[in-house]
Amino acid sequence: MAQITSGIRGLLSHPALYNLSQNGLGVRRARHVLASEYMPQRPGLRMLDIGCGTAEVLEFLPRDLQYVGFDASPIYIEHARRHYGDRGEFFHGLVGKAELTELGKFDVVLAFGVVHHLGDEEAKYLFSLAAQALNPDGVLLTVDPCFVPGQSRIANWLIAHDRGQDVRNEKGYRALAETRFARIDSVPRHDLLHVPYTYLMMRCDKPSRSET
Repeated sequence: MAQITSGIRGLLSHPALYNLSQNGLGVRRARHVLASEYMPQRPGLRMLDIGCGTAEVLEFLPRDLQYVGFDASPIYIEHARRHYGDRGEFFHGLVGKAELTELGKFDVVLAFGVVHHLGDEEAKYLFSLAAQALNPDGVLLTVDPCFVPGQSRIANWLIAHDRGQDVRNEKGYRALAETRFARIDSVPRHDLLHVPYTYLMMRCDKPSRSET
């Protein structure tokens, strides 16, 4: 996982400062749009959140959602349990095939701000895990900063200085998803933060091959 955690960006490892910076930029709106425009809209969904962070996305998800979150940061998971312990299960660590065997299948897998922290092989493994975790009619949702032609200089600068060191263009993200998914819808969004910024919202349906 390629990520810068030194200097001022290291402060984001603290949950309160991370949430403050995210909310200051307007990430709450991005989460709201994700939940209202990209999430399947039916009751009783099961969701696996890979790289759940402090699980702030739960603020925008229905109460009957069955939520399971994984994150590599123990202090993020502690924060999530403290604030959302009645809304789901939270695990410190990296989700793998052994964990998925115990957890069963999901209707939605979410990776919000994860793929741009992963090299190509790590990212391909994430898409493989997501395909394995999903029910036949399930969906994978990913949200990541994205380089696009003609984006504002401010957006380009902010994205280039992200903690994640593997930000890609739309074609690059889609190529990774295509290793496991047959139908992919992706759209760059420039309207989700208070500052100029580009997120790639990607929805992947129907794994292209059975996962065992």
